Order: sequence, then structure tokens, then C-alpha cells
Amino acid sequence: MSESDSPVTYEPALPSHLYTPVEKVLIWCSLGLFIAACSSLVLAYDTVWTETLRPIIWDPVVEDAGRAGDAGYTPQNTAIYTGSMLACVVVLQALFRRWNLPCDDRMTLALIAWVCVAPVMRVLEDADFFSSQADVLFISPIIHLHLAAWLIGTAVLSHIAASKWDGSRSDAAEHAQRNMLFAVMSVGIILQWWWLYAPAYGEHPDVSFAWGRGALVLAVASSWFMLVVTRGWPAITRGLLSFAVAAVVLGVGHWAQFMATPWAQESGRVSGDITLWPVVVVLGIPAAVCVALYRVGREDARQLTLTGHLPGVIPEGITLKQWEAEADQWKDHPVEFLSNKALLAHPMVLGMVFGQLCDGIATMVGIDMFGYGEKHPVSNQVILYGAEINKALGLELGEGAWLFALVKAMLVGLIVWLFAQMRVEDRQQHFRLLIVLAVLIVGLAPGLRDIGRLMLGV
Repeated sequence: MSESDSPVTYEPALPSHLYTPVEKVLIWCSLGLFIAACSSLVLAYDTVWTETLRPIIWDPVVEDAGRAGDAGYTPQNTAIYTGSMLACVVVLQALFRRWNLPCDDRMTLALIAWVCVAPVMRVLEDADFFSSQADVLFISPIIHLHLAAWLIGTAVLSHIAASKWDGSRSDAAEHAQRNMLFAVMSVGIILQWWWLYAPAYGEHPDVSFAWGRGALVLAVASSWFMLVVTRGWPAITRGLLSFAVAAVVLGVGHWAQFMATPWAQESGRVSGDITLWPVVVVLGIPAAVCVALYRVGREDARQLTLTGHLPGVIPEGITLKQWEAEADQWKDHPVEFLSNKALLAHPMVLGMVFGQLCDGIATMVGIDMFGYGEKHPVSNQVILYGAEINKALGLELGEGAWLFALVKAMLVGLIVWLFAQMRVEDRQQHFRLLIVLAVLIVGLAPGLRDIGRLMLGV
């Protein structure tokens, strides 16, 4: 047998608890950059902050939180936010993997719920609910940092308080974990109401806020309900999902308060224009698409689960390079022939599809039918192209936001295709999850905010 006929040997996949050389470099570079930034703020405050970062980052936040509101993004701060998000994805996935944090479909659902918290609160800021001193907490990117602190606190407390019962199937252990988590979540959601919502009541003395106080009770009850239906989940995942759902209920309850008794806006306008039909369109179409995808993939997803494998995740110890090089050997493996459809029913794919379609349709409805504007420069440029097409063809299709919706729909198709074909190593699961989270933040969050604004007329 010639040397060229010898079987190729591959290095086994690196264990999940170890960092790659690239990850080590990125982590140390990130730490060094953070130290350098803090040092420069001390040693050259005027140059770094007053003359450079403040006009790019902080002033637009303050302007957005002010009476005028809706300050647009610039190419500079858009680049900074995008670069920071990508850096966080790369660094945090390595840390989360090292800490062995859950990254399954349950955690995906919990994180999707947390993404929904931001737009719910942001709509209340758009409705001038919060005081002018607290408004900056609900403006991007501050709102994401603010909610990240709540998320981390919830995760840490859930783990400390109830993780000792993880893996136990006895009723006594389940009751103990559920009761402990409910106590922690109840205190947390009451604290959030007391710190963020209750002070705003004084800003609107003519409103009774019966709906708002009722929402607090309903939020605590929803927290208990989520703990009941998540029996057998890890404590950290149960806590995160329970708190996020309760926070969404609390915020939506204050939306209902505004619908029942609109309060005066800082601009002097009182909104009485409550519109509900956009909800059916903006949520209904994406939901129908997701239901269709789920039906296509659910059987293969069930079969794959029975084999003990995860959709798109190759067996532990095998590298992606080896998997692709030995395609004939693995073509009959469950991961290979079941993952393409199984991923269509996975919360990651469904969440991204729903979020991107929701954002695209909500933007089209808001701009072309309700006269709203677009803040992001890239998205706005797409809409301007749509307007030019309208003009060239003599069409009466609003301001051109239909093109943005079309681009989003095409992006959805690309996302579905990419994830159906994507295979990742066992150690890359956290990376895949954080990429999905980033896509949700820039898709689902603004889409839900648009829906809220359309509903409340703010």
C-alpha cells in the first residue's frame, strides 16, 4: 500500500473546558482593551470622553431619552455597537463553555424571553412613562447593559439558591427547588417594580395605575406558572425563564394601563389612538411561517432526540474538519440525515425567523402606513432605494419600506438554509447560541418595539 493510501489521522476535538489559542488571545486582548479604556478615561478624560466618545455614544442616548426622542444612529456608533456585540459573542462563548452553562433548546427559550423584555420596557419609554431621570436606562445600548445585569443576577441567584436539586427526580426535591426559586423570583420581580415602575407613578398623578398594580400580581403568578411547567429543568434555566416571563407580563400590564387611561406625553400630546390590527398582521404572518417550519421539522427532531443527539451537533470528540472530510462515513449518521429538517423545529431557527419577519413587516407597516421613520442608517438606505423604485415605476407603495420587508424575507430564507446545513462541534454550541441571541437582539427586539408603538400610537 502506498503512502498516499494510508488513512488520514485527525487530532481529536479539543475538550470543551479548554480554550483554543485564538480564544486565549481574544480574552487577554479584551481584558487589555478594557484596562486601556479605563486608564485613558482617567489620564486623558477630555480627549477620550468629552471630545470623542461622548458625542458618538452618550449624547445620542441623552437626546433619544429627551423630549424630542428617537435620535438616529450614526455610522460611527453603529460600527462601535456592532463590533462590541461581535466581540462579546466570541469572548463570552468561550467563558460560558468553560463554566459549563446550559445551551440547549430550553436555554434558547429562556434567552428569547429575555430579548422580549427590552422592547416591552422601551415602548413604555416611548410612551413617556418613566421619569426623565430614569429614561436613559431604557435607551439602546444602555437598556441591553441594564437588562444584562438583571439577567446575570437572576442566573447567579438561581444557581446558588436551587442548583443543589438539579438532576433529582423526587417530588420532594422538585417542590423544594420550585419553592426556593419562586421565593427568589418573587422578590426579584417586586424589586424591579419598586425600582423601575413605582417611581414613575408619581410622574402621572392623574392615573390610578390599577392595571399596573394588577400586572404585578399577575407577574408573580406567571412566575409560579412557569416554574410549574418547567419541572426537571436546571435551576438556572428555570429561574431565567420564570423571571423573564414575569417581567414581560409586568411591562405589558402597563401597556394595558396606557390603553385604558392614556397619560400626557412630554411633548404635550395625549394619545388616544389605540390600534390593534397591526398586531394580527405583524405577529400573525411570522407565526404562520414558524408553525409551517415546525411541522416540517418536528418528526425528524423527535427522532434525533431519541438517538441522544442534538440537531446540527456532531458527536463529541470529532472535529468539524474530520466530519466534512469523511462525509461518506457519516452520511448515515442520525446527525447528518436528520438535522436538516430537525433544525427547522428548533427554537433557535424559529426565533430568528420570527424576529426577522416581525421586524421587516412592522417596519413596513409603521413607515408606509403610519408615517414613522427609520433610525438605523443601513436600514434607512434600503428604504430609500425602495422609494426610488416606487418613483421610477410610478408606484404608490408608501415610503419604500416594502423593500426592507422583502430584504428581511430573503434574509430569513438564507438563515433557514444556513442553519439547516450548519454542523458544529460539541464545544461550539455556546458560540452558535450567542450568535442567535445577537440576531434576535437586532431583529426580534426592534420588531416587538415597533408593534408596541403601533398599538399605543406613541
